[in-house]
Amino acid sequence: MGVTLRQIQGFLAVAEAGAFTKAASRLKLAQPALSQLVRELERDLNIRLFDRTTRRVELTEGGREFQRAALKLMQDLDLAVAGARNLAARRQGRIIVAAPPFLAATILPRAIVRLQSDYPGLQVIILDTNTAAILDAVRSGKADYGFGTFPASEEDLDRIRLSRDRLMLFCPLDHRLARRKKIRWNALAGEPLIALTRDSGIRLLVELGYEGAKIPLRISHQVSQISTALALAGAGQGITIMPSYVRPEAARQRLASVPLFDPLVSRDIELVRARDRSHTPAGLAFAEVLRACIRNDEAPAV
Repeated sequence: MGVTLRQIQGFLAVAEAGAFTKAASRLKLAQPALSQLVRELERDLNIRLFDRTTRRVELTEGGREFQRAALKLMQDLDLAVAGARNLAARRQGRIIVAAPPFLAATILPRAIVRLQSDYPGLQVIILDTNTAAILDAVRSGKADYGFGTFPASEEDLDRIRLSRDRLMLFCPLDHRLARRKKIRWNALAGEPLIALTRDSGIRLLVELGYEGAKIPLRISHQVSQISTALALAGAGQGITIMPSYVRPEAARQRLASVPLFDPLVSRDIELVRARDRSHTPAGLAFAEVLRACIRNDEAPAV
């Protein structure tokens, strides 16, 4: 007969309590039954584990060595059980994610496909809306997570940083700046700009870039959606400045993408959750998938 988990648990309880009676009480076993478990273990191991006296039992040298190994075994077993439960939790359930429309239409679908190939029982629901509404949804519990870029002043959020994003120039392939490897902001002076409206965080970052380069904005069109700005740029209506995660969509519209520097304007892309709610295993798995999808879209370092 082989060594059983019950025998090991009984042995560890006696070793910790220093007495069979106390250990039996903790395990909710009759004392004779616990004594029998330990005797069987000693027989199976062919070693005496305890020196028994009328007042107390003490570990032998062999008992101490076996205790160290048994404690490690129990710790490994606890980790294995926790890992299996964690995996089960990721394989089922539902996540509601609020995100800006462009991210919801580009990165999230790919992330969902990738996630559900590993966790087919997991359902992801997307709420596509603006940043203010994303934060409201996260705080109210209507969304489990918000995905995007958020002001650092929002201190009641628990944040998972997915990537550091930078602003880039997007222009037609035949534009005078299209073949540059990188461009200083001041090279944009006089260029007609297709800008997002001022309620957009991207617009505010673009203004920082122009201010840092000490050049004025020359806005030709002002739109509310990234996709509209890209379409106008593709039609030759001006340049546009967007985050680097826009590159795959811009390439499909035959737009060149060029990193901007001096100043370097960047921001964090994050997955956020209300601080009073804990991250779920499914949510953490989703964060890793999102990070991988964004990494595939990032511009090469310059």
